[in-house]
Amino acid sequence: MATATEEESAVKEPLDLIRLSLDERIYVKLRSDRELRGKLHAYDQHLNMILGDVEEIVTTVEIDDETYEEIVRSTRRTVPFLFVRGDGVILVSPPLRTA
Repeated sequence: MATATEEESAVKEPLDLIRLSLDERIYVKLRSDRELRGKLHAYDQHLNMILGDVEEIVTTVEIDDETYEEIVRSTRRTVPFLFVRGDGVILVSPPLRTA
């Protein structure tokens, strides 16, 4: 018979993976080449999320008028608290860990 702790950590549907990440740092990829890394405080079934201590990275690609080369720029900012609307979310995962 499974204990209460095992049942709480069991993954029965995809949103259970998000539930297990509550109060943990997560990585969120959004539309328009935006990425977020922050602590997940709350979420709902639409993947609306409230994140804390967030680092946002916005990547833009411009074309040089003379050489027609792509110029990729990344802009970073830190936000103490952020509401993320779920319809812009592409991917949610624990942050990448480097050894």
